[in-house]
Amino acid sequence: MAAAPGKTCGSCTLCCSVLEIAELKKPAGPRCPNCVSGAGCSIYAERPQVCRDFECEWLMSRDLSRQFRPDLIGTILMEDPDSEEYRAVCAPEKAMAWRNPRIFAHLVAVAKSGRLVVAKAGLMSWRVFASGQWGPTV
Repeated sequence: MAAAPGKTCGSCTLCCSVLEIAELKKPAGPRCPNCVSGAGCSIYAERPQVCRDFECEWLMSRDLSRQFRPDLIGTILMEDPDSEEYRAVCAPEKAMAWRNPRIFAHLVAVAKSGRLVVAKAGLMSWRVFASGQWGPTV
């Protein structure tokens, strides 16, 4: 799928740090050794399929403004293809970024649409409910 009109990753490389990339033996959290700050992937042409397939919600959605760009909010909004969850995955240095009022309101709106919404920071995760309440996942 193509990016929404007018959107590109640009200098955003948050997915290169917060997400696990098993094919590269890269755990969630530290920056991928192939990621060059402000320049992107040094192995872009040969990057693993999982990296080729990844699409963050900000990049793909016409509805999310620049204010939701992952590197600006410290959170990647994404669909989890394995669990059907809508996730907010936070940068390690901004573990509670999902609690930002603008981000949280978006997560509640997604939950109101009937989706299962989970915020993640490292090994911690929280379920966000349509009521606006939230709590740790089991």
